[in-house]
Amino acid sequence: MNRLLFRLRELSVQFWFIPAVMTVLALVLAELGVKLEETYGVPKWLTFVYGGGETGARSLLGAIAASSIGVAGTVFSITIAALSYAAGSMGPRLLGNFTSDRGNQLTLGTFISTFAFSLYTLRAVQGGDPPFVPHYNTTAALVFGLACVGMLVYYLAHITGSISMTRVVNSLRNDMRQALMNATEQQDQGSSGAGAPPDNFWDGGEELHAPSSGYLQLLDTELLLKKTEQDHVALRLLVRPGDYVFPNSLIAVGVPRLPKGVMDALTLGDTRTTGQDLEYSVRQLSEVAARALSPGVNDPVTAIDVIDRFGDALCSLQDRRWPDGIFYRGEQLRLVMPVTDFEGLLARMFDMIRQYGAGSPSVTIRLLEVLTVTASCLHDEQRRAVIRRHADMVREDALRVTENSGDRADIEQRYSTLRQLLLGREEVLRR
Repeated sequence: MNRLLFRLRELSVQFWFIPAVMTVLALVLAELGVKLEETYGVPKWLTFVYGGGETGARSLLGAIAASSIGVAGTVFSITIAALSYAAGSMGPRLLGNFTSDRGNQLTLGTFISTFAFSLYTLRAVQGGDPPFVPHYNTTAALVFGLACVGMLVYYLAHITGSISMTRVVNSLRNDMRQALMNATEQQDQGSSGAGAPPDNFWDGGEELHAPSSGYLQLLDTELLLKKTEQDHVALRLLVRPGDYVFPNSLIAVGVPRLPKGVMDALTLGDTRTTGQDLEYSVRQLSEVAARALSPGVNDPVTAIDVIDRFGDALCSLQDRRWPDGIFYRGEQLRLVMPVTDFEGLLARMFDMIRQYGAGSPSVTIRLLEVLTVTASCLHDEQRRAVIRRHADMVREDALRVTENSGDRADIEQRYSTLRQLLLGREEVLRR
């Protein structure tokens, strides 16, 4: 069921899905309007309904159909231009964020469904004695035509804002924050208290090799726990959501044997997706910063915006902890799986920015400032030790390539502030 829901959710964000649904609904509505008028006619008190004849209805419906499909082509061309800009300046992996945008889909769907509605209604207009004019549908086509005008105005404003770098960064920040909330849990939820078994626990277990390749998009943990309980076994997964699974590679070990249907809980695909894959959301933002720091773009302001959003996300983790990926049912070990931890998260966030931005003092200084604020928000000493290690690498790389004495002094000053904060916290803990 989870796999089916996942596939349906992936289908629903496709660029064509909303326009297709709106077009089908428009055709159904057109048929219902024709049948309603054939059966009951048009009461005289409905004065707002189109009251023209056959020729006027044909001209009106033809004009609406032609103009709506023509503007739909223009809208599609604008969308392609926006996608080309996004791919060049922000990275091709962000194309999915634009094609899945509901505003773009609704705009295109409005024009295409209006065209389909008008064209289907046009075929119902008949001459003869007496002629048949679908008054309800012609009136509805007028309303749809006005809606197209409104959607066109909305779309021009929407597409202009959607390619704004700040808006893109904020949208990715929201996705990353949601993924962080899903990947972590409240500190007061408690844990099993039982640690991982020794490595030799898995010796001699039955191995599972991947029958196919692809990114692990969805991992149904509850289904795996159910299967391990039913078969009275323990399972160790060697892959996590976001990992690329190679064909015939070792992905799981079961003791004393594998439970039945392990692959039913693993969904593989050709692309990485948000949701369970926390590192994918982080990498999208890191790629924006890395492209901004490339010599061809040279936009350190965007990189600084990304660094700020990373600090925003990290400071929200103060009252949250990372699950250990070890699941017991009663006293029995059932599942061990790899999980993203705080150290891995910081590496995905800052390694690329540190490497590409070492030659930009403004980026390095802001990176040290954000690490300082993050250290002040997080009180766990292990996390603060990870922050210090990243600060050490930032300082080392920056001083290696920075020649200006003033810039070097600013870097040293920011680094010294961070060190004093960390040392001050350690003194408080000793007391």
